[in-house]
Amino acid sequence: MSRIAVVSIIIDHSGTEVRNEVNRLLHQSAKYIIGRLGLPYRRRNLNVIVVVLDAPLNAVSALAGKLGALPGVSAKATYSKHEFTLE
Repeated sequence: MSRIAVVSIIIDHSGTEVRNEVNRLLHQSAKYIIGRLGLPYRRRNLNVIVVVLDAPLNAVSALAGKLGALPGVSAKATYSKHEFTLE
């Protein structure tokens, strides 16, 4: 079963290495990603990324956990209540 989920990511004052790791983790989950929006907020020197996924709960929580474990990165997942059959 899968759910539609949104992972919100804030990258706070991090260097290129952290941004590259965020992109690597997102690339690993590319098969689940419906869309992605990235906003650099230069005034506060941070980046905000919102990723929409259609994925199993364990895949979404693993991605959010790996992202949130990176230095200077906050990540939270929100899930739809409706479950879908995996295709």
